[in-house]
Amino acid sequence: MTDLEYFKLSKPEKMLRSVGGFFARLPGGIWNGIKKLGLFIVAIIRGIGTNLADLVTTFKNGDWKTRLSYLIMGFGSCARGQWGRGILFFLFQTVFNLYMFFPNAQFSGCYYLGKLSTLGTVETYKEGRRTVYGDNSFFILLYGVLTLFFIVAFIYTWRMNVKQNRISEELLKRGHKLKTTKDDVASLMDEQFHKTMLALPTLGVTIFTILPILFMILVAFTNFDATHQPPSKLFTWVGWDNFHQLLNTDTASYGDTFRHVLLWTLIWAFFATFLNYFLGMLVAIMINKKGIKLKKMWRTILVMTIAIPQFVSLLYVSKMFAADGLINTYLMKWGWISSPLPFWTDPTWARVTIIVINVWIGIPYLMLIATGILMNIPADLYESARIDGANAFQMYKKITLPYMLFVTGPYLLTSFTGNINNFNVIFLLSQGKPLSLQLSGNAGHTDLLITWLYKMTVNDTNYKLAAVMGILVFVVTAVINLIVYNMIPSVKNEEDFQ
Repeated sequence: MTDLEYFKLSKPEKMLRSVGGFFARLPGGIWNGIKKLGLFIVAIIRGIGTNLADLVTTFKNGDWKTRLSYLIMGFGSCARGQWGRGILFFLFQTVFNLYMFFPNAQFSGCYYLGKLSTLGTVETYKEGRRTVYGDNSFFILLYGVLTLFFIVAFIYTWRMNVKQNRISEELLKRGHKLKTTKDDVASLMDEQFHKTMLALPTLGVTIFTILPILFMILVAFTNFDATHQPPSKLFTWVGWDNFHQLLNTDTASYGDTFRHVLLWTLIWAFFATFLNYFLGMLVAIMINKKGIKLKKMWRTILVMTIAIPQFVSLLYVSKMFAADGLINTYLMKWGWISSPLPFWTDPTWARVTIIVINVWIGIPYLMLIATGILMNIPADLYESARIDGANAFQMYKKITLPYMLFVTGPYLLTSFTGNINNFNVIFLLSQGKPLSLQLSGNAGHTDLLITWLYKMTVNDTNYKLAAVMGILVFVVTAVINLIVYNMIPSVKNEEDFQ
């Protein structure tokens, strides 16, 4: 179909063709994804094969210093006068050996690694008045994962040690002079300074971000809950049972509750994002319009809602909408209602109330963002549109909105993701209420996935299902982000506004 024929189609026909084209391209996209994953796996296998071949070749062709470095890390570097590198390699190997083979089994990496398959077999028991502590499944899992990280780090460092010996040996054969410790320090402060600066943050991210995430993922495959609480009780591996429990289709089950909460989470995120976006933009347009007086005052009034901490404002607003709160009290006093409105006791009323209150919170942020962007739209575009006879709505549709979407597309995406995990608004306003016997896990009709996860962890100590929930929240947000990111104008039409 030519561009002219497509232009003549009606909007429903264009939409149907776009949807049809999407599904027509979907199998190809899936196949390309599988193909890229396969190529990635092949690249990893090739990389492992190349490194193994290099290790064999280096040992075969290397001198005695290089070969001895396979057993004693840093020996070759020290023997060639590179004492700084050699001592660091040797210290790392020493620390690794001490951790892995410490005489006291309770502090040994091998102990935790050996127990990792069962997460402990000896339970804590009473012997008269004395408590005899057995295995601690929590520590076994935590230190077992830490040990695996340590082993990977050791293998990588050992490989670097071998590679350094091979490079040093080749340089000496060519008659080059090796770098001294002073040269290495100077390099780390100059051309390798980025490695020096990133070393500590990388270590911090690994210990405080990657390790806890991996720990949480592994907890999802155990029966860690209130009845299996270490150190008094052990927990063990249960495979995919927790995922089946959370995703089953039985009525009044965790699976049914998960679908209920997930649907409300997506509805909430949609309205919390786009209502604030368009209303905030509308307020900014109205304030910036020529002829509007006291513009600074209106902006100041709106910004004051940002200055007040949400912890204070949301708790106060929650009490205002209670059955005996300010709103119901005055409505009944004026004779407008005969009984209190069920703002927090009826599911529909509670959800609508939360969305409306969130509009009051979110509009000032969007007003400030939109104000800055609107001031940068060239006035010539609007002047040309007026000359051509365009009305206010047409100018908004053809000039203002496309420009705003192009600039704020990434913000919309992050805002939507943030609203999926918006703990403060829900918990401070309704605590997830009203509760229902039809929902499992102490979930309420206004609970988001993140607040339900909080209840599972803090109130019910159901860590296994909370871990599964965390994984599923990540999957939902990741899928939405990947799909929407490739649809926003700033990614699809990167050159349009340059």
